[in-house]
Amino acid sequence: MLLVIDIGNTTVAMGLFQEKTLLRDWRIRTESDKTCDEYGLDLLNLLQFSSLKAADIDGVIISSVVPPLTPIFQTLGQSLLKTKALVIGPGLRTGMPILYENPFEVGADRVVASLAAYEKYGGPCIVVDFGTATTFDAITDKGEYLGGAIAPGIQISAEALYLRTAKLPRIEIKVPKKAIGRTTVASMQSGLYFGTIGLVSNIIAEIKKELGGEEIQVIATGGFAGQIAPEVRSIDHCEPNLVLEGLRIIYERNKS
Repeated sequence: MLLVIDIGNTTVAMGLFQEKTLLRDWRIRTESDKTCDEYGLDLLNLLQFSSLKAADIDGVIISSVVPPLTPIFQTLGQSLLKTKALVIGPGLRTGMPILYENPFEVGADRVVASLAAYEKYGGPCIVVDFGTATTFDAITDKGEYLGGAIAPGIQISAEALYLRTAKLPRIEIKVPKKAIGRTTVASMQSGLYFGTIGLVSNIIAEIKKELGGEEIQVIATGGFAGQIAPEVRSIDHCEPNLVLEGLRIIYERNKS
């Protein structure tokens, strides 16, 4: 079995594949001060709860946007799973040309999600990742990573309101009942939710113009995709495990 790990700023997403089938996926909180042993215990508990065994894992691949945690998970693979983990980065074949001015600036998760989207839906296409940041990635009809946009995620925006104002509270992100809030919390939820929908819709429209047409598939992924994507008319598909699927594809390309 293959263990795929996506280390994000807010959560660490993990998935276990048997060939091309995703057997299980989990998300745990990203904590930079946790040790390899602590993350290993988390993994063992998740496997045990799912009636799976660490001994059956014979491959590991990692994408990470949190550099201090990358070696911790590499060590976890070596010590706990007895296998050397592949890490998305220079030297690893993805099969997707990066047309960024500086390819090393592109987050590993963005490349992996873009690759998975192109493999599944073809191009040109746009990937919208509703994570800590809301990112937009454009892929050409030839399968090239062109670039994109980065905006504050809805959770970051909520935290900014709480931290930078004297009277606004910390709130739960949820779908508001109405656009006109009758309480401070409801007003904040309305602004965050409908504001994000407007931001996403507008950026998609601008990227579509530059890609050259309206017949472009738009794929949503990320932690908040399930809440926001259904309200954005220009989003065609919601794929919560897009990065995990992309990691599997890259692993297979580098093991064949």
